Formats: sequence, structure tokens, C-alpha cells
Amino acid sequence: METNESDMVTIYVMGKKHNVPADLTIMKAMEYAGHQFKRGAGCRGGFCGACATIYRTKGSYKLQGALACQKIVEDGMYIAQIPFSPAEKKIYNLERLRPDASTFLEYYPEIARCLSCNTCTKACPQDIMVMDYVQAALRGDIEEAAKLSFDCLSCGLCAVRCPAEIVPYNVGQLARRLYSRYVEGPVEHVQKRVEEVDAGKFDEEIEELKNLDRETLQERYEKREKRL
Repeated sequence: METNESDMVTIYVMGKKHNVPADLTIMKAMEYAGHQFKRGAGCRGGFCGACATIYRTKGSYKLQGALACQKIVEDGMYIAQIPFSPAEKKIYNLERLRPDASTFLEYYPEIARCLSCNTCTKACPQDIMVMDYVQAALRGDIEEAAKLSFDCLSCGLCAVRCPAEIVPYNVGQLARRLYSRYVEGPVEHVQKRVEEVDAGKFDEEIEELKNLDRETLQERYEKREKRL
């Protein structure tokens, strides 16, 4: 089916002009224009890849951030993919950590530089209260930090925009791990599933899937039971 000219918009990807259908997301519009995603597009494989994107809209000087899989293109939009975000993640043994503020300050001392400017929250495409969970970590409120950061995709936009050079999503991840290990404790249904995996309950099914050809595997995937 042909697309009418009125249904098209003009976007600029890394400065190059492209005409694309107006109802596409940034990701689909870039693919329509011939770009091939090599990173940050995990949804092509079944789960989020945190496709962080910076863009400007027509007539505006303001830089905005979004996930390319969510944001619909606008006429005159200037788009730039983020090659990486400053995401050095510390190595630690969860079993040896203490569930308090000192742990956050030991591994991510930069959170003490937080200016409470809320730039991180404004940058979040998921509308997560990023500054609030960083402040909760500073107070040692593990539960609050874990719950506020629960929907984080680690896209990196908060870290890119933070003037104090904090990587909030690493802090949120540590909070969720501490909460799961020391506050909430082991969850019964997860423990049961781990025991089933260790016992080899799914080995035969996994082996079957590994031996399927691509077409059959894709058909099986598309007909899978979907749960909300």
C-alpha cells in the first residue's frame, strides 16, 4: 500500500534528511530510512535493549531524551543515537554487603555529590523519580530506593544528563539487589523455579528448542502464550 505524501514527515538522523511515515516510532523510522540497529535494540530479540535517543523538535533549542522504540517521530525532528553512557559498574559480593547507606557510599560515593537538581528525573523517559531514589539510597532507605527504581531500564539518559556525574541506574540496581536479599528475602515461587531448573525439569524442552530450524522457532515464538 502506498503512503500519501501528507502522511510523511521529515526527520534528520545524525544530520541527514529522511522522509518517513508519520506514524512510526523513532526506531522504526530509522529502519525505514535504511539504518540497521546493532545495539540498544534488545526488543528485536524479545526484551528491552534501552534504545536511548537524544532529539530536538522543530524550532526548539531544547535537547530531549526518549526511548526510540516508544517515541513517535515529529516533522522536523533532529535525532542522534547515544553511543554509550558512563556506566562503570562496581564488582561486589552481595552476600558480604550490609543493607545500609554505607554500602552505597562505599561503591558509589559520587551520590554524595547529588545536587538535588532533579535533572535525572526530567531526563527519564519512564517518568521514574530518579532523584528521589538516589536520595533514598543516601539515607539508607533500601526499600524506598528499590521500589522507586523498579521500572528502570538502564537506558543511561539520567547518567548522561547528571551534572554531578552520578550513574543513578547502577545505584538503583544495587538497591533492588539489597532489597531482594536482605529486606524482602527469598520469594517462594522463585526458589521453587530455581529448584526445578537445577533438577533438570526443563532440559528436554530447551534441547528441543535448540534443535529447531529458524522458521519453526519463529512460528513457535509467535504462537506462544502471552501473559499480561
